[in-house]
Amino acid sequence: MKKIKVGIIQQSNTADIRVNLMNLAKSIEACAAHGAQLIVLQELHNSLYFCQTENTNLFDLAEPIPGPSTGFYSELAAANKVVLVTSLFEKRAPGLYHNTAVVFDRDGSIAGKYRKMHIPDDPAYYEKFYFTPGDIGFEPIQTSLGKLGVLVCWDQWYPEAARLMALKGAELLIYPTAIGWESSDTDDEKARQLNAWIISQRAHAVANGLPVISVNRVGHEPDPSGQTNGILFWGNSFVAGPQGEFLAQAGNDHPENMVVEIDMERSENVRRWWPFLRDRRIDEYEGLTKRFLD
Repeated sequence: MKKIKVGIIQQSNTADIRVNLMNLAKSIEACAAHGAQLIVLQELHNSLYFCQTENTNLFDLAEPIPGPSTGFYSELAAANKVVLVTSLFEKRAPGLYHNTAVVFDRDGSIAGKYRKMHIPDDPAYYEKFYFTPGDIGFEPIQTSLGKLGVLVCWDQWYPEAARLMALKGAELLIYPTAIGWESSDTDDEKARQLNAWIISQRAHAVANGLPVISVNRVGHEPDPSGQTNGILFWGNSFVAGPQGEFLAQAGNDHPENMVVEIDMERSENVRRWWPFLRDRRIDEYEGLTKRFLD
């Protein structure tokens, strides 16, 4: 397709999963009503971001795939005739869990899934406690709208992940995300963090000649342990074109739905002007498979 309309849903979540699901359903319907053909949700959108603490009881939030949530989103995708990118807490087996993006096609079928590969372990982001690193690789997901290079949050800092998706034919790079500020950071530090996050993803667009869709959550979520002041998720969800140009950007302090048109022909043109894939020195990149070159 030469042009597609993309809906991005930047949501502020509550502790009530049912409320979150109903809000998402309304937002999906609203985006579809405005012509969205592809809709992208934020990371772990069903619940609060539970990785602020390490609590074994929270594994109860996980579900099998397929399971209740995939049934819910399958019906929404089919009813609204959209390709839908979701982000779920997957229970693969007892004691084995993943942070998994599931993509539904316009008929409600599961087009594919991606298990988050890079797992952080930082204060208030204790994801290694909950998630096993992905084991199905960097594989684009074929949909009726094209091949989607779906990655998840912490993956967005790694150019290797974006490159491998591009080399396998991804036509869009998509990042469901949950990232924000800790209140003790200075305003200058907050600005540096936000700008680094935006720059890194726009750079993936430029380096690969592909549009990038990044959907973050927004709003304050308290730390259940009380050890920190919680996370203020910074929103700023955006869509960038294949030269890193902003096509749309949400604010940083409120929920927001946006429908953005992406001209898919621009990727072909940009790659003709800037043939980075042609000029890669693949004969000299062996060191990239090493942890560090001592």
